Amino acid sequence: MESAVNDGQSTNGKRSESEPISPHANPENEGPASQINVKRTPVSANKGTETEKNDPIGSAKQILAKVWGFDEFRPLQEEAVVDVVQGRDSVVVLPTGGGKSLCYQVPALVREGMAVVVSPLISLMKDQVDGLVSNGVSAALVNSTQSDEQKRETAARIRRGEIDLLYLAPERLLTNRTLDFLTTVPISFFAIDEAHCVSNWGHDFRPEYRGLRILKQRFPSASVHAFTATASQRVRDDIAEQLDLVSPSVLVGNFDRPNLTYRMIRRDNALRQIMSVIDQHRDESGVVYCITRKEVEQTAAALSAEGISALPYHAGLDDATRQQNQDAFIREQVNVIVATVAFGMGIDKSNVRFVIHAGMPKSIEHYQQESGRAGRDGLASQCVLLYSGGDLMTWKRILELGDPSNVEEAMQNVRAMADLCTGVQCRHASIVNYFGQEFDADNCNACDVCLGELNLVDDPLTLSQKILSCVIRLKERYGVSYTVKVLTGSRDAKILESRHDQLSTYGLLGEHSVAAVRTWIDQLISQGFLERYGEYNVLRMTDSGRELLQRKGTVTLTQPAKSSGGRSARSSAADSWEGVDRGLFDRLRSIRSDLASQRKVPAYVIFGDAVLRDLARCRPSTLEKLSNVKGIGERKLADFGEVFLEEIDAYCGEHELSRDETIVVRSSGAVSGPPKPKGLKGAATEKEAFDLFSQGKSVAEVAKKMDRATSTVSGYLVRYLEEANVTNAAAWVAPDTIAVIEAAMGASEDGRLKPIYEAIAADRSVQDDVSYEEIRIVIACHRNRKTSTA
Repeated sequence: MESAVNDGQSTNGKRSESEPISPHANPENEGPASQINVKRTPVSANKGTETEKNDPIGSAKQILAKVWGFDEFRPLQEEAVVDVVQGRDSVVVLPTGGGKSLCYQVPALVREGMAVVVSPLISLMKDQVDGLVSNGVSAALVNSTQSDEQKRETAARIRRGEIDLLYLAPERLLTNRTLDFLTTVPISFFAIDEAHCVSNWGHDFRPEYRGLRILKQRFPSASVHAFTATASQRVRDDIAEQLDLVSPSVLVGNFDRPNLTYRMIRRDNALRQIMSVIDQHRDESGVVYCITRKEVEQTAAALSAEGISALPYHAGLDDATRQQNQDAFIREQVNVIVATVAFGMGIDKSNVRFVIHAGMPKSIEHYQQESGRAGRDGLASQCVLLYSGGDLMTWKRILELGDPSNVEEAMQNVRAMADLCTGVQCRHASIVNYFGQEFDADNCNACDVCLGELNLVDDPLTLSQKILSCVIRLKERYGVSYTVKVLTGSRDAKILESRHDQLSTYGLLGEHSVAAVRTWIDQLISQGFLERYGEYNVLRMTDSGRELLQRKGTVTLTQPAKSSGGRSARSSAADSWEGVDRGLFDRLRSIRSDLASQRKVPAYVIFGDAVLRDLARCRPSTLEKLSNVKGIGERKLADFGEVFLEEIDAYCGEHELSRDETIVVRSSGAVSGPPKPKGLKGAATEKEAFDLFSQGKSVAEVAKKMDRATSTVSGYLVRYLEEANVTNAAAWVAPDTIAVIEAAMGASEDGRLKPIYEAIAADRSVQDDVSYEEIRIVIACHRNRKTSTA
């Protein structure tokens, strides 16, 4: 009953699907027992009930909090969700990490019927379904890796109305058998992920996506929603036309990713430069992109030889090896994946802390997507691009092997990418400007330009004149490399044979490095004073360049700062760790890894890094407090709450740490947001403790009366002291102990408690042990006294 399976691998590493759903068919997901009890409202004609029309976002927000543990949608998510709930066709462009998935996953639990998600990758489908199931959502996928029995069970569950979201590849969906089967069940809407694949103008066109136009014909009452991370106006219009969308809502998010720090560095010693970035992110996940398969293999081997946990990934590997390497990376069994662009589209790994390009991508669209795989969880992450003038020629050779008629347009994209690399404007501003948006900040504080990692040349005009004069004297017949050799005084045989060592500009920049001179020529090109032309990319001067030669105009040239940006990179990463107890984070990470291995899912499906960092910041003392952390919904609280709480209890007991700390958000936004607002019960509990402390009750007395852990009550007390501005700790700490602590406070220059504790422990005159809780109490009162007298 099944048609032949076509599960081949395309040249860029994407798997394809052509087998339909069996009319009898279930993936390796849990059945109805895994569902979360969400009350859904029937949608009349897929346009929503009157309640949904009047308040389409109300039930969606309830589900967002109940299932995913978030109180609010991100920018533009709410508008996208409203369109889906109300059944209006839409095109949604949100950058990687912007939360596209929730835009269709939440409405699938609001609307009656089953939502169908179209995705090009088996790995992406499985990751998303694993994540949904772990949140208690009834989701399924069908692909050719499954047995006939699994497919039959899925089909049966669909007939029984037990599945809210079904994931399919476009090839499988478009078979007559699958389409016929789906017409027999209520379909609420279709969500098309990676929708730029629909457009011939997109950067990853796939002919099979064009067939999705039939959905509006076969399912006229179901709305269709296209989602992508990158699409120009031209591509957005083409998506709507090709899918035959009816008066679609078009939503375009902000292309800026403020948590990413961009650096564009001329490639010098690639391995050394790559290692420098990895050293800043030891034991963290990262991706290294290379242009060719050969470079992937060489780089992966070199990193492994340096003791880095790294594996290769490219379309030339056999299916089994490629899948094993990807799974090892996703499940945190390996830290670094070295890959061609065959890796990554739709990889739903949230905690990638760095992306390194060992060569220049072929377009800004590709760079936006590939670099955007870093920091999907909103935490600070680093994107470093190592480029060389030779990358242009590499891409030209690769493109000429493809469609010859499209080479010139593709090379325009390559040159735009080269201009970004060599430009001297803010990287964030340059990227969003390229996509037609305005950047509203003077300094992003998150790129090599704005961080001052590129030094300005003192006299760029004179330096530019020297370079332009050399191009003129070479009669505009040579490329960048040859011009650099002349300027730096090379004794290359060709230069001597051509007698170019006799030119007045020969050796004019001999005191500078070849890399520096190449960079300046690239910057003159990017600023429009020079241009490459012809088959051999020879240099010639533009009209603006001729004016500059006469000292008319303004030019900016830079050179790398001696610091190479390492300090700024570490500072940015440090900001995102502010307030996190690293020891506790590592313990929680280990627990997460164990749970993920047991369940055979990626680690981030259990909890993302952002959740673990918040847990290691606030150190919740109860399940109620733990539920207040963003990203922990009801199902995950039930499944994992006790396990993580036990680990937090044990760690805090070992280190005498306070509990239920408030998360402080820096103005830079580097630190993730505070926990969700406390419920009335939580607020009343703390108020009760404050009332008891105001009566002079001790920590032990309050803990006993409230049936709370001593460490939790100590945390209440410190907050009470701060709010009530108490200056005398005598009600809670013995006077002799107060004197001992205050005498030892000078041992800590940065406010840390450990130096004070150790100084007291080393003082043989002190007879009794002093606890960390007592030190905190005394310091809080001491700080209040200083504030009062200031």
